[in-house]
Amino acid sequence: MFSLLACTGTHKLQKNDLVQYVDPYIGSGYHGHVFVGTSTPYGMVQLGPSNIHKGWDWCSAYHHSDSIVIGFSHTHLNGTGCTDLGDILLMPYTGDICTIRGEQEDISNGYASYYSHDNEVVRPDYYSLLIDRYNIKAELTTSDRVGFHKYTFPKGEEARVIIDLKEGNGDEAFDTYIKQLDEYTLEGYRFSNGWATHKVFFTLKSDVALKDFNVFYDTEAREGKELTGPSVKGVLSFGTQGGEVQFKVGISPVSCENAAKNIEAEIKDWNFAQVMEHNRNKWNAELNKIQIDTKDDVLRRTFYTSLYHTMVAPSLFNDYNGEFRLQDDQIYTTEGKNLSTFSLWDTYRALHPLMSIIHPEKQADIINSMLAIYKQQGKLPVWHLQGFETHCMVGNPGVIVVADAILKGFSGFDKELAYEAMKTSMMLDERGLKAYREFGYIPYELEGEALSKAMEYAIADWSLAQVAKKMGKDEDYQYFNERSKTYKHYFDKETGFVRGLSAKGEYRPDFNPFISVHRASDYVEGNAWQYNWLVPHDIEGLVETFGGRESFIENLDLLFLAEGDLGEHASADMTGLVGQYVHGNEPSHHILYMYPFVNEPWKTAEKVRFVLDEFYSDRPDGLIGNEDCGQMSAWYILSVLGMYQVEPAGGKYVFGTPSIDKATLNVGNGKTFTITSVNNSKENLYIQSIKLNGEPYKEFYINFADIEKGGTLEFTMGSEKVDYTM
Repeated sequence: MFSLLACTGTHKLQKNDLVQYVDPYIGSGYHGHVFVGTSTPYGMVQLGPSNIHKGWDWCSAYHHSDSIVIGFSHTHLNGTGCTDLGDILLMPYTGDICTIRGEQEDISNGYASYYSHDNEVVRPDYYSLLIDRYNIKAELTTSDRVGFHKYTFPKGEEARVIIDLKEGNGDEAFDTYIKQLDEYTLEGYRFSNGWATHKVFFTLKSDVALKDFNVFYDTEAREGKELTGPSVKGVLSFGTQGGEVQFKVGISPVSCENAAKNIEAEIKDWNFAQVMEHNRNKWNAELNKIQIDTKDDVLRRTFYTSLYHTMVAPSLFNDYNGEFRLQDDQIYTTEGKNLSTFSLWDTYRALHPLMSIIHPEKQADIINSMLAIYKQQGKLPVWHLQGFETHCMVGNPGVIVVADAILKGFSGFDKELAYEAMKTSMMLDERGLKAYREFGYIPYELEGEALSKAMEYAIADWSLAQVAKKMGKDEDYQYFNERSKTYKHYFDKETGFVRGLSAKGEYRPDFNPFISVHRASDYVEGNAWQYNWLVPHDIEGLVETFGGRESFIENLDLLFLAEGDLGEHASADMTGLVGQYVHGNEPSHHILYMYPFVNEPWKTAEKVRFVLDEFYSDRPDGLIGNEDCGQMSAWYILSVLGMYQVEPAGGKYVFGTPSIDKATLNVGNGKTFTITSVNNSKENLYIQSIKLNGEPYKEFYINFADIEKGGTLEFTMGSEKVDYTM
């Protein structure tokens, strides 16, 4: 028996020290691309080590295979497939002044150093590293907007710290500035072009008076205590006495003055241990949103690390006074929290459905942040980073996230404005939308990656249609609901696959369902095998398109068995293959949960357990693909709990197979939703029967409303393959 037990009244969860189970190394190897360092939950600062950028696997500036550190920077991405940030890099060293970074093949002429994981401590609230070359111990912690550094220097060598504003992670600085204000304080900024064009201002305060401060244009020394240009660097010198030097580095998207105010507001003194404790308390408060009982220590570590990974982004993007900057370079003000780092093509699928359960208090901030972007750029965000629209990936995923919030009944934002933003975003002429509106699909000769774009637009259309229906906008409902069936245009009944379609209505010739060509085919980071199933909003219609239930099941089974050559130009994101199912990339994530729709839920249980066991672990290579700002981990969290939101918006969480003995979810307003498991084991992975609040329950999903209000959901587990809805 497995049960989701919840009390209907209020229940105060005891706070446990769950940070101890978080291992930020998980996902730092293979293609996980996770951030390694210290931050607060959803904080503006992600402070951690930077390696020399060597390609795709260094998107977060750190990879577990590396052993060279070039410093500690204050902004990092978490699990993305694109590279950027690494802003405001500090590197402590000793000896003569050096402003050259050093190279991977030879660091001897630069300030970089080797390091060992044996001398590295990695926790959400604390990071430390022994910098081998200089015998310097570096310790880091953070508040929301401030990085706190503590460096312990050896005696007898000149202690120095370089602030290298030229350095970033795969981007290029075009304007940098640094100035000494007094013997304890510096300020500056770094403006850069990369994936995003963005501005980071900083103020640095030291607890030890500077003995000297020198400015450099790259390697050239310049007179004075202030310098502006594309490659500015500053070197702080502290003498040979050794000992501790501490820095508070506030950052801001607005100004150096705001960065200083962020320090004043968040870290008033020099008590490193106290700041670290406050950081740890913040993480524990968030991690305690889900308390699990399990005898499996590996599962526990993997679970809480996954939960941690879901809380790095979206990241805070306003100063303590509420100010923030958007792409038009204007300053805006929020009364709440403005957020950025919206990896929406990834995160609409699982991260946001998870957040809606355990972070209801954050939903208004998320939607208001997206509406602020809409008012500035005329559409909802696609992939927004540091206030900049990158236009990365396809579709209109922001529409889906806003729709989900409205359909789930969240408040604190202007729903009419939200509807306007959704509809406007879906009726633009950009990114294939004009052709989509004219043809009902996107012809491949008019737009690259046309099929994937149209099928993602269809998901957004369906989501918008459900909001239109709820708000009584019947004409819009009819229009967008009909347009959401575009997948039927692409489905070729002769081959049984969705295929690129021309303006004349002819399928693209020379079709091979296995071939994937990265960024140069009809399919984004995938092939026809995966995109056949990208219809999470209309599975009933998809069943009909396949010719009925039996044919649907036959083809779905075949997905997990088919093997073929993906081609030499296949996307690197296509990892974690089971046949042609690709768990390492997001368009596949809902597919495992399709079987309950056709009365074969045991197949979902089998395949979900396989993916959980084979593609997630507590090792550095414990993620089978890019973390993608929490999406990979959110899939894991929901699946371990035994459910996944398949329909993109509205809150139907389809049952799979739970993996824990008990889980208690804090769903807000003092209510809890508890999950327990009896007779659950590797053999007893199949749901036998269900009770909701003590009463027999015959659905294959639970509604968000039932989770939100608390209650009990009880699964009886066993080894028999049964349809528990009968």
